[in-house]
Amino acid sequence: MLAHPDTQVLDIMGPLEVFSRTTRWLKDEGGWTRDAYSVEILGLRKGPFRVSSGLTIHADRRFDQAGPGIDTLLIAGGRGTAKYYQHPPMIRWIRREARRVRRLASVCTGAFLLAEAGLLKGLRATTHWASCRELAARYPEVQVEPDTIFVKAGSIYTTAGVTAGMDLALALVEEDHGREVALAVARHLVLFLRRPGGQAQFSAQLAVQFAEREALRDLQAHILDHPRGDLGVESLARRARMSPRNFARVFTRELGISPARFVTSVRVETARRLLEETADDLESICRASGLGTTESMRRAFLRTVGVPPARYRERFNRHHPGGRSSAPGSKEIA
Repeated sequence: MLAHPDTQVLDIMGPLEVFSRTTRWLKDEGGWTRDAYSVEILGLRKGPFRVSSGLTIHADRRFDQAGPGIDTLLIAGGRGTAKYYQHPPMIRWIRREARRVRRLASVCTGAFLLAEAGLLKGLRATTHWASCRELAARYPEVQVEPDTIFVKAGSIYTTAGVTAGMDLALALVEEDHGREVALAVARHLVLFLRRPGGQAQFSAQLAVQFAEREALRDLQAHILDHPRGDLGVESLARRARMSPRNFARVFTRELGISPARFVTSVRVETARRLLEETADDLESICRASGLGTTESMRRAFLRTVGVPPARYRERFNRHHPGGRSSAPGSKEIA
C-alpha cells in the first residue's frame, strides 16, 4: 500500500486488514502453513507519518526502496492527495511499477495519482463521489463512472471512497481464493453484505440520512419498511401532505434522486438481501420486494446492479457452493 501524509486511514487499514485476515483464515481453517499475503506500507520516506485523522502510521520503507516482488500495488487516497499530483519521483515510480505488478489499484482519490501517471487514459474509472467531477474535469480522457463502488479495467482497479477499498480487497481475495474464502473473511470482519462493483455508491438506507425535512425522512423510513406497498408518487405525496408535483420536486431537490428511482433502489436492495441470504424462489422474492414480475426484477437488476438476479444469487449467496482455494503461495501486497 502506497500512502502519504494526510491519507484517509481507512483507505490504508481497511484493505490491508482484509488481506491479513485472509492469511489468518487460510491458516486456521484451510490448513495453509505459508502466508497467503504479505502486506506492507510504502511512504514518501521510511518511518512515521500523520494521516488525516491525526493518527500516526509507520511506513515500512520508502516507495522507491520497494523490492521487485510486489504482486498487487494499492494506492491510498484522502484529502492530502492533491499535494502529491506534482511529485515527479512518485508519479514516475507508479508508472514504472504499473508495468511490473500483476494488479494495480487505487482507493478513493488515489485514482488521481493513477490518472496523473497516465495510466487511466481511455479507461473506465471511479473515485469518491465528491471528487468524480474534479477527476473528469482534470483528466477528460478518463471515463469517470461516479455511481459505482469499484471499476476493473484490465489489471487496473479504481474504487469509490473509504470502505469501498474493503469491497475491492474482498473481490481480489475472491479472484485469488474463491467465493467461499472471501465470504468467510467478510463474515469475520462483520462485512455482512458484500457489494458488487457495479452497485451504487449510495445505498437507499444511507440516502435516508440526507433528507433535511423530517417528513421526508419519515417517508423514506416508511418506504424502507414497506417495499411491497403502494409507493407511487400520488400515494407518497398524500403521506407527505403535499401535492404530487410539489412532492416530486422537493424530494428530488433534497435527495438528488426522483421518488420513483428511490423506490426502485429500495426494492432492488430488498431483493438483493433476499437473494444473498435465502433460498426463496424468484417469484417469492419479487412479491416480497415489490418488484412485481420476474421480468421487471430482471430489468431493474440489469439497470442498477449490472447483472441479472439469478447470476447475482449464484455469485453472492452465502450458501451457494464456493470456489476452490488456490494452491498455497504468498502474494505481496504493497
